[in-house]
Amino acid sequence: MNNVKAIVLRAAGINCDTETEYALNLAGANAQRIHINQIIEKQTILDGFHIMVFPGGFSYGDDVAAGKILANQIIHHLAEAIRKFIADGKLVLGICNGFQVLTKMGILPGDDSTTPAYQNDVTITCNDSGIFEDRWVYLAPQTKRCLFIDPDKQIYMPIAHGEGKVVAKDDDTLQALIDNDHIAFKYVDEDGNEGGYPINPNGSIASIAGLTDTTGRVLGLMPHPERHIHNTQHPRWTRLKTKGQPDGMTIFKNAVNYIKNNF
Repeated sequence: MNNVKAIVLRAAGINCDTETEYALNLAGANAQRIHINQIIEKQTILDGFHIMVFPGGFSYGDDVAAGKILANQIIHHLAEAIRKFIADGKLVLGICNGFQVLTKMGILPGDDSTTPAYQNDVTITCNDSGIFEDRWVYLAPQTKRCLFIDPDKQIYMPIAHGEGKVVAKDDDTLQALIDNDHIAFKYVDEDGNEGGYPINPNGSIASIAGLTDTTGRVLGLMPHPERHIHNTQHPRWTRLKTKGQPDGMTIFKNAVNYIKNNF
């Protein structure tokens, strides 16, 4: 498979779609931005793509709650189409607002025969700080199942959100997330240790920065990988001695390489 096709969802208020399209193209995909209304009108559009990305921004102004309106629109019009997309072995990535959408749809963290239905048990809400957090954070991978992730590589990328706090309904729900390997990334410091604010910039339970589903082919995370795809985007780029692949590219290239090797 040499022609890896990626769709980047557009909707009112989404504002990171162009950068995400560029990142996917840089990783070797053939990416295209398509408005959600076009997909609702013709759901077979999705059949021609291998990777679907819900990018960051403020879909529908984040009225009611971040990502909630877009999530409801998808639940009522595209839920089966997206579940088929995943069942067909394809990939879904949600970044920031896209992570909020996937969570409020119930796609993340997902469920199986041994876990509870999570749609009303896990959500993303307002930062503990009460302010919009715009900073760079370290992320430690927590799973080997998610194919977007290099499980041995701590990464560094920016966040930009006012509602990034992952919460679980109760201790049993959190334990299920841990036991069933749904936690993709945790916020850590440079040495890989969890901590309070600002290491954990939003107060997420268990320092959760990203979640994956039972297949490992769906990933949602609050930080923005599309904003660290060139070394010059690193805030200390002039002092870096290593000139390897920027951390954000890891996620996009892993996705593209998976499709190349499996389709």
